[in-house]
Amino acid sequence: MAHANARLGPAGRRRLVYLICELGWPERRAAESCGVSRATAHRWKRRWLSASDQLRCSGGWALERSSRPHGSPRRTPVEVEQRVLAERERTGWGPRLIAGQVGLAHSTVHAILKRHGRSRSPRTPREPFKRYEWPCPGDLLHMDIKRYRRFRRPGHPFIADERQTSKEIDTQLGYDYCHAIIDDHSRLVYAELLADTRAPTVTAFTERALAWFAAHGISARRVMTDGAWTYTHNRDLRALLSDHGIRHIVTPPYTPRWNGKIERLHQTMDREWARGQLYRNSSTRNRALKHWLRHYNHHRPHSSLGGQPPITRAHNL
Repeated sequence: MAHANARLGPAGRRRLVYLICELGWPERRAAESCGVSRATAHRWKRRWLSASDQLRCSGGWALERSSRPHGSPRRTPVEVEQRVLAERERTGWGPRLIAGQVGLAHSTVHAILKRHGRSRSPRTPREPFKRYEWPCPGDLLHMDIKRYRRFRRPGHPFIADERQTSKEIDTQLGYDYCHAIIDDHSRLVYAELLADTRAPTVTAFTERALAWFAAHGISARRVMTDGAWTYTHNRDLRALLSDHGIRHIVTPPYTPRWNGKIERLHQTMDREWARGQLYRNSSTRNRALKHWLRHYNHHRPHSSLGGQPPITRAHNL
């Protein structure tokens, strides 16, 4: 590629060759006319003479060539490269171990692997992302828990532990646990801040949440949770869901995308409510939750609902 101060670009090269080969100007005169040396004029004249008819018509002869050499006499032989690639395929080792196995320098093995695109192990192909939405409110409820740290002074939950005073370290306040349920179709949310995640607490919260959704005309038919012990080994919760005729769906391990709507809700809550402003202490933050939930359900535009708040879908039964 020509540098920034180059006198001769592709258009100038074509004009230079035109003066020499078409008009018959001497190379020295054509070079002076274009403001370049005679050697430069001679080089582009030879380039044009050696170009094929196709390059002459397309003007490709006037473009810069790659600085890569046409031949590499000191390059590692193909047979040795194949041995390196075979060891990489057989063992999955890195350049240092392969170098000791085949008797080459570590840098040579690394260059071979990089040249053939094998310097990194191929990633396991991921399953294609599938978006889904149940057709009616109540068809599926997503349930999950997120903890929030309690604090005494503004900014306390966002600083590193080493910046706390010794008294604050000795008298930790613990955490508040946000239990939340979101409707898959309408994105309507019910959430509470509770002191723990024990089975009786989860069961009581679920019962209040079902009653809240029923007051909004939503009758739950399925509830999806992760495999947490408080969900999967909770007899009272199992009996509660059975009494209401609700099917309990448990996501497989390491698949948070199944429960993606509640995971995304927790991100939104953390950004807009928990960290949305500087609270005096955690009690002030907790009192603001009900106001934020009202805003989220009744006023905040939701991108997946066409810019409408969740309450607009709650009555679309």
